[in-house]
Amino acid sequence: MTATEDRLRRHVEFLAAEPRSRLRAPRGMQRAETYVHDQLATAGWLVERRPFDVRWQIGSTDRHGHRALALKPRLHRRLRGANLIASLPGSGTGPAVVVGAHLDSVSGSPGADDNASGVAVLLETARLLAEAPVPPRVVLAVFDMEELGLIGARQAARELGRGGGVRGMICLESVGYFADTPGTQKLPLGFERVFPEASAAVRAGGHRGDFTLVVHRRSSTAAARTWQRAAAAASPSLPALLLRDPRPDGPLGLLIGLAVPPANHLGRSDHAPFWNRGVPALMVTDTANFRNPHYHRPTDVPRTLDYGRLTSVTAATALTAMSWPEPESTARFRR
Repeated sequence: MTATEDRLRRHVEFLAAEPRSRLRAPRGMQRAETYVHDQLATAGWLVERRPFDVRWQIGSTDRHGHRALALKPRLHRRLRGANLIASLPGSGTGPAVVVGAHLDSVSGSPGADDNASGVAVLLETARLLAEAPVPPRVVLAVFDMEELGLIGARQAARELGRGGGVRGMICLESVGYFADTPGTQKLPLGFERVFPEASAAVRAGGHRGDFTLVVHRRSSTAAARTWQRAAAAASPSLPALLLRDPRPDGPLGLLIGLAVPPANHLGRSDHAPFWNRGVPALMVTDTANFRNPHYHRPTDVPRTLDYGRLTSVTAATALTAMSWPEPESTARFRR
């Protein structure tokens, strides 16, 4: 099973032809949603459109700008959107691994990296998983309104997580921008104090943005290592830096993040609602605004991405989804 640069490029070019937003660019959003639905269905997946209608949600603004918009809170009176949820026929009904990516972009940006890249990897992952001899118990989730404060992912985590329905989650968030020049990888303020080992690794690499960051918690350490090994074995070989969020899963982790601002950067995408509901999860990312100068700008266009490395992101994601390991503590206990 192999991903192809051509398919990934075609997906990104179609999705990032214009901005996508349920509120600010509804035509582009509907066009992108129809494309994703059709691509998944063609690959053999059963696709369900799940509308949601929520009120009085604390979130953020999706007006474009270089700063992280998660730091600009907003109270939304009412939001209507829809997630796409897909599964393979014959994959069973037990707990699933969710692979998710958000479809929307900020106002005024075509969002090639953020996040057509993540959706493209999801679509190629769908094709690879559909070729497996036995349909894996994997659910694909294409989220709406991430840029408004993870609104669609909150809804999906609630729906999919009922009755222990999710055993793990992989979030694909801005995964296509790489920079081999020294000094291109930045770190958040205070990051070196809170995460000295990861900071040292970035320094040792000359602050080059040539790696994928895999954010995990204790519950998903084994899955992060699986992703790292798969990316290293892919062609081209892709280094992955693992970064453990020290917070526990569940509501306590959310509260701790309010007191430790650098940790909040580790929850800036659609994995966070799954963490908050106690689900082991990974965020796979190129670090977005800490590397990509086009983040949330009109210049976030398809030609800025590295499609060769995107094939390696896809391969590692597909393998990890198919073979999601037990938490290490559970595996040791069972031995």
